[in-house]
Amino acid sequence: MRGISAGGTLARYFSARFLVAMVAMFLICCVLIFFVDFIEMLRRSGKYSGDVPGILLAWITLLRLPSFSELTLPFAVLIGTIAIFLMLSRSSELVVLRAAGISVWQFTLPAMAVAFLLGVLFVLLYNPVAATARSEAERIYAAAFGKGDSFLQTSKRSGAWLREDGADGPSVVHALQVLNQGLELNGVSVFQYDAEHALTERIEAKRAVLKHGRWELQEVWVSAVGQEPAFYKTYLLSTYLTPTQVKDSLGTVFSISFWELPNFIQIAERAGLPATQYRVQYHLLLSRPFLLVTMVLIAATCSLKGFRFGNVQINAIIGLAAGFGFFVFSEISRNFAMSGLTSAAAAAWIPVIVAASLALTVLLYKEDG
Repeated sequence: MRGISAGGTLARYFSARFLVAMVAMFLICCVLIFFVDFIEMLRRSGKYSGDVPGILLAWITLLRLPSFSELTLPFAVLIGTIAIFLMLSRSSELVVLRAAGISVWQFTLPAMAVAFLLGVLFVLLYNPVAATARSEAERIYAAAFGKGDSFLQTSKRSGAWLREDGADGPSVVHALQVLNQGLELNGVSVFQYDAEHALTERIEAKRAVLKHGRWELQEVWVSAVGQEPAFYKTYLLSTYLTPTQVKDSLGTVFSISFWELPNFIQIAERAGLPATQYRVQYHLLLSRPFLLVTMVLIAATCSLKGFRFGNVQINAIIGLAAGFGFFVFSEISRNFAMSGLTSAAAAAWIPVIVAASLALTVLLYKEDG
């Protein structure tokens, strides 16, 4: 019973220290991100408008902070774990534990458990909060700077294009100008097709406004196949998109929470929008707890060596370099998926599996020979 009690006490002791270190590093990253992004907001304000109040810029930056800070969590876990292992090694606590017959797995497991639980909490709770804040930041940014991200695929020369499958059949929409985050279009051309993908009519409208389940076109010329062009003051065109989905969720992938992603993958597919980025984001969030565990394993491979053996700084740098290499590998894999070369699941999970396997192999070699 004493052994069990001692083991539980030791696990709680290590867990508390790892948790404090990881959270502290994450908060430091948040502070740095806030100041960097706030400077960028000031630069944009001076370039585009110059009359946006500083307090509003700070509020936009604060709302954007959670979504940006999510990306730094793996590095916070890596650096925090390395720091604690080095502190335990410097104070000779690791030496005493190893001399008492405690294996590397017994004092690494608390760090892995803390990292996994942090990942779960961030995916289930922190991510939805970050998505809501990012959506609000995009709304305020659009109002302050007079522009915003559109859900349409746009280019400076050709305007915006959208293909979707409505109740009237497939249609292709082209707009010369996109306003109000995609809720309003100017200079609209619509090519309407039937269920067999045969062109049925061409629509030219001065303006289009997105309502629930329909586009409301104004000052419209309709050229149906085999008929004379007809003019309408208003004309309705069905759509699966709703204003809320367009304005709040289809602006950027970071404004969609983990719980909403499966639904919006279906929405994007039905609307003819590419859903690859949403699938990739969903699998990245699913794999995040395991990614954080992998970061702990990488840190353990490079920071368990005692201070009396020397080269502590070099080993810490190697650990940071290994973590950065893992991040680069993950980004390359994600870009492959975004290009359609690999599946979203493979892009998210293969880097985690490969890095975890390599780290486990190194630890097994060091521990058991």
